[in-house]
Amino acid sequence: MRDVAPDQDRHLPTTHASLAHGVPPAARATIFALSVAGGISVGPKEGRTLVFGRNRPEVHVCVGEDDPRVSRQHGVLTHTGERWWIRNTGRLPVRLPGGRLLFAEEEPVPLAEGYTPVFVRGSSGREHLLELFVTGADGGRPAARHRDATQQPVLWRLDDDERLVLVVLGQRYLLHEHRPQPLSWRQAADQLAELQPDAGWTPKRVEHAVTAIRTRMSRGGVPGLTREEVGEPVGNALNDNLIRELVLSTTLVPPDLEMLGDT
Repeated sequence: MRDVAPDQDRHLPTTHASLAHGVPPAARATIFALSVAGGISVGPKEGRTLVFGRNRPEVHVCVGEDDPRVSRQHGVLTHTGERWWIRNTGRLPVRLPGGRLLFAEEEPVPLAEGYTPVFVRGSSGREHLLELFVTGADGGRPAARHRDATQQPVLWRLDDDERLVLVVLGQRYLLHEHRPQPLSWRQAADQLAELQPDAGWTPKRVEHAVTAIRTRMSRGGVPGLTREEVGEPVGNALNDNLIRELVLSTTLVPPDLEMLGDT
């Protein structure tokens, strides 16, 4: 295991509060890393490396020590170019915020300032949490903003036909089904034809309407809505990403299901 310099370094006990609540004041770009087995905080220095994984004697932060699905050395955190980076060295991917999976063969990913939860998948559906926190210019947690106005989500503008198409396409998400998927073009067109018999709905018309919405939202900054971003095979990924963005932004909400009547 690579040693870390003693200056600004501190071991975190198993009783340490979640890093989601913030960290004590520290030099800018200090990293805190914590699991249920404890953790460590170290100051920034070019080339510094912290190792996390199952083998407690050989890592700086022990993660999933009783779970053989977790690699003995599952990943590293390295300070280079004035930033901290995370790299996966284990057999299984680690999950980053936004559902991003980081595999062993991939390039390291930079960590943003503030709190980052990292999940290491284990046996029998278990997921082991590694909490990371990189301090910013203020050297600690963000300032409390109790009285600030709540920032509203971005609501995407939809006309009546677009909203109806999307509610039909994404109804399983609004119904909170387990692992929902969008309807197929044919399924959506058949249901739309029942709702609006004289509107001339066909699978191609549904596809063109949804593609236009995806294109508009992609230009508006929403990731994961183009084939170039997702890669082949695309499958349902584009429409899945679309519906999830619309639901998370509250552009589509469960009461919209009233548009479907009793069908």
